[in-house]
Amino acid sequence: MSSQNINTQLVTAGRSKKFGQGAVNSVIQRASSLVFDSVADKKQATANRANGELFYGRRGTLTHFSLQQAMVEIEGGAGCYLYPCGAAAVANTILAFVAAGDHLLMTGAAYEPTQDFCNVVLKGLNVDTTYYDPSVGADIADKIQPNTKVVFLESPSSITMEVQDIPAIVKAVRAINPEIVIIVDNTWAAGVLFKALDHGVDISVQAGTKYIVGHSDAMLGTAVANSRCWEQLRERSYLMGQMVDADTAYVAARGLRTMGVRLKQHHESSIKIAEWLAQHPQVERVNHPALPSCKGHEFFMRDFSGSCGLFSFVLKKRLDSQQIANFLDNFTHFSMAYSWGGYESLILTNQPEELNRIRPAGKVDFNGTLVRVHIGLEDSDDLLNDLAKGLERIA
Repeated sequence: MSSQNINTQLVTAGRSKKFGQGAVNSVIQRASSLVFDSVADKKQATANRANGELFYGRRGTLTHFSLQQAMVEIEGGAGCYLYPCGAAAVANTILAFVAAGDHLLMTGAAYEPTQDFCNVVLKGLNVDTTYYDPSVGADIADKIQPNTKVVFLESPSSITMEVQDIPAIVKAVRAINPEIVIIVDNTWAAGVLFKALDHGVDISVQAGTKYIVGHSDAMLGTAVANSRCWEQLRERSYLMGQMVDADTAYVAARGLRTMGVRLKQHHESSIKIAEWLAQHPQVERVNHPALPSCKGHEFFMRDFSGSCGLFSFVLKKRLDSQQIANFLDNFTHFSMAYSWGGYESLILTNQPEELNRIRPAGKVDFNGTLVRVHIGLEDSDDLLNDLAKGLERIA
């Protein structure tokens, strides 16, 4: 584990002379075929094709190796695999460790496409999924079956933001079967606000589309694995044809260099706005992990080093479709879009019944409309004024 401050690490990780070839940033090396000067070189490349030796484009180029090395240094794993998006990272990481007849434990408040993957693809492969309430903690032991191969976490939860007691879950799982692979979707923490592998998790998955890229202009998934799981993850992901192009890898590596200062601003602005919302007469609850009103707040305070820009809040009343349109259609600084993690502020709404449809365990306990926001890098006072006007429109 590096003794460097994370902000220094984000600037320096993966920036060896080999990758930069004399430049500050890594080179963009676009290649399918990589030429060998001799039979001996070919043999060496073949023998080391999984260890950062130029072999074939699908194994990666210097551009990919630089980003992979950076992620390993930042998250503290044995290796990093790159995928074309976060959903691909989730799906292929699970697929690398399950087979027909196996069982998966999945948090019941996971990202909806993760649930769809379990309910459609894994079900079709005869892999059984059991959903558990994200607040289960050590009681997850009661749900482990003899054929459980993977326990999947996501903390904070998608949309409703519950923070899981990951150390308690890890301890309980290991006590029953230390061979079970524990995976966490660590996107909210950007791999730095919560050091998953330091807490006993085997694999930290991210949608690098969010904070790593940071500018809403490229899609990427990453999975950093410990030494126990790295080889199997790497080889099975390779067999599934998973890879990213060199330009995306370059953009992501460049995004890392400013992620520390961006996250600092997201953190400060989101907390300021969350605290303002918590005092607003139209707001029932704010689901921001840094606030006591958020479920699992105590675990956030214990395990996380900061927060990002994504959180949600629940209104005291349920808006009808016209009220939602009037609310969402007239913002100045908040835009409607899927995803998050870029420099721009975003806003979407969910009704309780919509959320209950994607909560197979741990149903919602509110009746008002939920609003999910991503607080970007705009001036926080401008964002506060925009939200204030929006709430006035539905008063």
